[in-house]
Amino acid sequence: MEALDQDGGTVMSLSGAHRAAFRREVAREGRVFSIRDPEGMPAPAGDDGRRAVPFWSKATRAGRVVDQVAAYRGFEVLAVDVDEWARGWLPRLEQDGMLVGVNWSGARATGYDLAPAQVRQWFVEAPSEDAELELPGRG
Repeated sequence: MEALDQDGGTVMSLSGAHRAAFRREVAREGRVFSIRDPEGMPAPAGDDGRRAVPFWSKATRAGRVVDQVAAYRGFEVLAVDVDEWARGWLPRLEQDGMLVGVNWSGARATGYDLAPAQVRQWFVEAPSEDAELELPGRG
């Protein structure tokens, strides 16, 4: 799905906007959200056969998927501290060969599925927004 600007040009895919919101909102909130039922967390296979566990940046986003996607009705929303998630959950998902679904949305709950290591970099290894930029020739 793509968003269009007023002239009809593509601005950014809706999934790309959800991915950007995920990074921004998780950093601000300090938590991620997933869903689970008595059998555990969902991990549907994508077109390439790899499984992804979905996570959202807000409880309301996860709740909307539970309410609107028949396959996830009856699931509960689970909150996880971002540090615990980045240092514990993501390495385990990587070890298990799983992907991370970020801010899935829509009638079929779709969006970006990314490698856990890539997502972990956003929150563990990314430079602080307050860090000074190093300019060439300075030092």
